[in-house]
Order: sequence, then C-alpha cells, then structure tokens
Amino acid sequence: MQTTPVRMEQFRSSVLAVPPLARDDDDRISREENAVLIRHIEAGGVSMLLYGGNANLYHIRPSEYEFLLEMLESVAGPDTLVIPSVGPSFGMMMDQADILRKTRYPTAMVLPTKAVMTEAGLMNGFRRFVEAFGRPAVLYIKEEGYISPEGAAELVRDGLVSFIKYAIVRKDTADDEFLSRLVSLVDTPLICSGIGEQPALIHMTKFRLNGYTSGCVCVNPALSQKMLKAIILKDYDLAEKIRRKFLPLEDLRNEIQPIRVLHEAVSLCGIAKTGKQFPLLSGITESAADRVRVAATELLAVN
Repeated sequence: MQTTPVRMEQFRSSVLAVPPLARDDDDRISREENAVLIRHIEAGGVSMLLYGGNANLYHIRPSEYEFLLEMLESVAGPDTLVIPSVGPSFGMMMDQADILRKTRYPTAMVLPTKAVMTEAGLMNGFRRFVEAFGRPAVLYIKEEGYISPEGAAELVRDGLVSFIKYAIVRKDTADDEFLSRLVSLVDTPLICSGIGEQPALIHMTKFRLNGYTSGCVCVNPALSQKMLKAIILKDYDLAEKIRRKFLPLEDLRNEIQPIRVLHEAVSLCGIAKTGKQFPLLSGITESAADRVRVAATELLAVN
C-alpha cells in the first residue's frame, strides 16, 4: 500500500476506484473476497482505491473499523493508494482519527451528510479531524448546502485538504455554477470528478478537473483506464465511445440505487462474492438482479 502523500499527477494515470465492501454470510468483512476484488481492479491498471459510500461505511460497526484498515493495507498492492473514509458523525470521525493516526494511511475521506449540521460546524469538525489525524483529508462535496465554494477554498488554503471529490449531479453537466465558482477559487489539480464515467469527459475538459472516481470501474477496470487515457490524450471521440459502454449498468444504478446495484453487480457477474448488503441498506429484487446481471456481464466482457 502506498504510504506517501497523495500526488495530483496520480489522477492522470489511474481512475480512483470506489469499490463495494465484501462481507460473508455472518455480515463480517471478508478478507478473502475483498482481496479477490482488489486483485481484479489492480489487474486492470487501477492503482487508487477509495472506500466510502459504495462500501457502505456510513453504517460500519465501530468495532470493525480497525480490522477494515488492517485488511485493506494487507491485501492492496505495494503501490496502490488506499483511502478509507470516516464519519459522517463528528463523534465517529474523531474516534476513527485515533485509530487512523496509528496507521500509515496518507489520507482519509470525510463522508458527507446534511443531517443535523451547518457549514460552519462542518468546517470546524473537518479541521478538528485533520488535526487529530495529523494528515490532510479528502473533502467530498456531494450536494449543495453542505459547503460553499468559498468554504472549501478556505479549508484548502489552510492545508487541510488532500483533494476534493466533486460529485454534485446536474441535469446538464456543462451548466454548473457551483463548480465554476469552485474552480475559480481552488487549483483544479486538487479537484477530482466524483460521479463516474458519465460526466468525466465534460468535467475534465470544460472545468479542467483532475481525473475521476468510478464505481463501475470495479467491473471493467481496463476499459475505464482506457477512457481516462483517451481524455488525457484528447481523443475525445474514443472517450465518448467508451463512456457509452458503461451506460447500461450506470443507468440501472441511477434507476434503482447506486450503492446497492454496484454491490450486487460485482457478485452477479462473477468477480467476487460481495455477500448481503449491510443494513441500513438492503439488496435488490430478483427481477432487478436479472437486469443487473446482464448489464454487468456485458460490461465485463468489453475489451
């Protein structure tokens, strides 16, 4: 596992994969199946992993957090960057900071929530987490009302942010006043497109964001890597062609629920046994599973 600080140039050579977390029949984190999934992702050329929403870390038991960190460090490749998440509650993230401080993880992401919070309170909590952790953290902007571009820029100026994961969904990706303000205040190498392949081309060209995160990359990592390379090389026609290959599975994620569908997709197409979805989430219906199986299997087969 990479233990040195995150370098912004890494986002130009690897997609930041956001995998599900495999569990066994007793709801315990599975070292074996998570290792299988990580090997699959790494074999496709991906060298950055982020465990957050897709891993359902919102609902992880505090008593298993230390095992999660040990497991991920032990199964990831020596050059793979692994980013765990903390929170979203302040009490949880501060207890997790005590554990993380004793590890070699170079950064961690603060899970966003709009429940029982204010922007000033978030900024104070983010600052206190970073001070307790002793390393900068990932700022995840998922919806408006969480933090303003000006607030994000202040955290960046104070050296508290390793990078920003930008993931506010728009009907028209190119029409984004919030993002326009953000990139005017924060150097774009510090901002990563955070919503998968679909908006990545526009985010990286019009707004000059630095690489992108993806959940579907866990199904076909080599294909997503080809898309990233195409964007970097300005082969936008190829990038658009590849983007469309991810649409069937991504459309199902948007229709049903992104975390639940990705969790099942990895298992249904035979990559790794992810197990039952951990509460407070649930699995998908049998009819939905048939559709997810087809979409995931077809995506996996694309060269």
